[in-house]
Amino acid sequence: MALNPQYDAIGKGFVQQYYTLFDDPAQRPNLANMYNVETSFMTFEGVQLQGAVKIMEKLNSLTFQKIGRLITSVDSQPMFDGGVLINVLGRLQTDDDQPHAYFQTFVLKPIGNSFYVEHDMFRLALHDV
Repeated sequence: MALNPQYDAIGKGFVQQYYTLFDDPAQRPNLANMYNVETSFMTFEGVQLQGAVKIMEKLNSLTFQKIGRLITSVDSQPMFDGGVLINVLGRLQTDDDQPHAYFQTFVLKPIGNSFYVEHDMFRLALHDV
């Protein structure tokens, strides 16, 4: 497979769609369609999860109802298998908590004419040293 020349547009479009679903508690369960039942991996604040069911259990366990999100940058790179590596830098605020910077990295893998999230890593930029 070759590098996907549309990697930048794919990355930006994916990020917009993902956060639109994630940031609405009523729509968040629809994120399950973006993950593979068996082969998707997520690392959420150091907790490793595998498979859409476990990933969605984690996402659905988050208790906040309101999210304010500012995306600073979306950087994408093509992968040799036709996939896309996406790195997001942003700031989010949940409910009435203080805003925090965060990083989220996705690896999208091609499947037919679409993609699924093979890898998803999320980390707040907290420095508790």
